[in-house]
Amino acid sequence: DLAHFGRIPIIRAWLSLVLPACVLNYLGQGALILDDAKGTIASPFFHLVPDWGVVPMVILATFATVIASQAVITGAFSLAHQAAQAGYLPRLRVKYTSATSSGQIYVPGINWIILVGVLVLVFTFRSSVDLAFAYGMAVTGTITITTTLILYVARRRWGAPLWAVLGGGAVLLTVDLLFLAANITKIPSGAWLTLIIALAAFTIFSTWNRGREIVTRQREAYEGPLRGFVDEIQQLQPPVTRAPGTAVFLNRNAVTTPLAMRACIEHLHVLHEHVVILSIDIADVAHVPLDQRLTIDDLGYTDDGITHVAARFGFMDSSDVPQLLQQVAIADIEAPIELDDLTYFLSTIELRRGDIPGIAKWRRILFLLTARLTADPVEYFGLPREHTIIMGAHVDIERLREPRAHASRPAAPEGLPAAPVGTPVDATVDGAAD
Repeated sequence: DLAHFGRIPIIRAWLSLVLPACVLNYLGQGALILDDAKGTIASPFFHLVPDWGVVPMVILATFATVIASQAVITGAFSLAHQAAQAGYLPRLRVKYTSATSSGQIYVPGINWIILVGVLVLVFTFRSSVDLAFAYGMAVTGTITITTTLILYVARRRWGAPLWAVLGGGAVLLTVDLLFLAANITKIPSGAWLTLIIALAAFTIFSTWNRGREIVTRQREAYEGPLRGFVDEIQQLQPPVTRAPGTAVFLNRNAVTTPLAMRACIEHLHVLHEHVVILSIDIADVAHVPLDQRLTIDDLGYTDDGITHVAARFGFMDSSDVPQLLQQVAIADIEAPIELDDLTYFLSTIELRRGDIPGIAKWRRILFLLTARLTADPVEYFGLPREHTIIMGAHVDIERLREPRAHASRPAAPEGLPAAPVGTPVDATVDGAAD
């Protein structure tokens, strides 16, 4: 929820309202139970008020349920988006719901997953009582993990003394582990659900991260070094034909050649008069300041019209390329950029069936299925469809071979073209920020 509301509002709301209300309410429920000698009170919250106040309390509890559910949903959106930025999920389709806060987002795919998951849980367990042990395992497991992480951060990032970390950790983890141990005994009674969900999420994250690294290495082998390719362009005889206008080639790696640019030279024998090679890197921080976001390089030639721009985004930043190019346009580069006359080129790789070295067959299948969820890069980077061209190569991931660049095609209205059933193409991964 930090991304949606901010740290200060949450602290203020907690200290001024939520904490006092919770303490008073729980102490009141405890006093009521202690006064009940017969032990017949099943719902002490509703017995705290007179009969006329039960209905208002039911309404209040209903609103609280809606608010808590919404917090889970928006939190899931933020976590999924950050996981994608960090490379543990494919790039997801994200809608920004606020013009002033980039953290307020809506992720349709995650929303549908939550809907299906909730319906399955409701029809499987049928009552909240049966879900109690699964909920307890989720809460105590999360608390234990959070405590462990905060101790790590306190030592490695905040520089807290070792004795303070060990002392505080001993106190906190003693309480946390006692509750966790109590819930472990409830695994056969429903706590198994939480462990299965956690294991499934971890498997998807680790499989995608590992598969992405392997495919990226293969793609980089096809792309070749960028500086060497620019040197070859300078030595071409006759020189390559230069078309009027400005081309923007997006590429994830800052030192390799975008496949689309290579295809323009090797197959079309043409290159735009002004070329901007834009590589995007997602840093391990939430936000990168605007004045630290761009690194501009002329690649050794100050008059060839080719400029490389390395952009760093935080994992919570919006990767809006046209907005970024407004910064590039006012920067000191060798050729001016006409923002109204840009053509964007995206490089894609279509993965074919085969074995990914280093990954078991079932994980390869999971990786390819997950790759199908990759969002439309045109929409993700905020590119104008009428000025975007997608070019790429078919890659058989069973063995390395020279990629075959196919004809350029305009961006499809509904995103990247999906491979029909029965074709050898299993997934499409773009080279801009896969």
